[in-house]
Amino acid sequence: MQEQDNTPFVDFQDVWLAYNEELLRANHFAVEAIDLQVKRGEFIAIVGPSGCGKSTFMKLTTGLRMPSMGKIRIDGEPVTGPLKISGMAFQAPSLLPWRTTVDNVLLPLEIVEPYRSTFKAKRKEYVERARRLLQKVGLGGYEDKFPWQLSGGMQQRASICRALIHEPKMLLLDEPFGALDAFTREELWCILRDLWTEQQFNVILVTHDLRESVFLADTVYVMSKSPGRFVVKREIDLPRPRELEITYTKEFTDIVLELRSHIGAIRSQGAASTATAIPQ
Repeated sequence: MQEQDNTPFVDFQDVWLAYNEELLRANHFAVEAIDLQVKRGEFIAIVGPSGCGKSTFMKLTTGLRMPSMGKIRIDGEPVTGPLKISGMAFQAPSLLPWRTTVDNVLLPLEIVEPYRSTFKAKRKEYVERARRLLQKVGLGGYEDKFPWQLSGGMQQRASICRALIHEPKMLLLDEPFGALDAFTREELWCILRDLWTEQQFNVILVTHDLRESVFLADTVYVMSKSPGRFVVKREIDLPRPRELEITYTKEFTDIVLELRSHIGAIRSQGAASTATAIPQ
């Protein structure tokens, strides 16, 4: 039993990806040499310059892309196609405008097995589950509103509920709060923190916001410019539960500045290599 507990939930072993055969023959990879082991229930964040392969990494993790080389195991099983045990939320909430909030949240249960085959029979139970989840994120009273009646922050809360409604073992978040104002963003950090603390699913968060990564994650990984590799692993040893006040402390800002210096160095290297490539 103990051995099973020690098995990484996410396990990348020397994973490389080229987007097609021609690029593979040319040794042109989107990500390269990714070795990553994530513990069960761990919250990780991935930061790095634009175009470094963060979203490609997400596609590999969810099984939407197969690696050109290397092996990926999730929850102890080899990844051979799209995973059913994961939920995803993106920067754009992408709620269907003709469906109410609760019906948008229910959508995965209508599509994903084993829920799909029992959806009609268990609809009442699933609606109750969706309403409880919406109440947890502060959307009680908005369950029957349409997306155009919700603010951007409310839509993103509904999007996170939709990603969690089928009780996935892993939540993947790709810049989920990037389009929101600072106050709404911090409010959603706390909501995500509370949901994760309560349910302990794995989280992989891709973000450009270093404060967000340090506030939420157990471990932050920095990716290099394309082809993307993990060049820094920074464990965040700040105590939990974390309140927003911690973001004003020296301990917190020191970690943010450390990560910023790593990304600055990566950008400088990229600028230098570009400059040397320009004929004089």
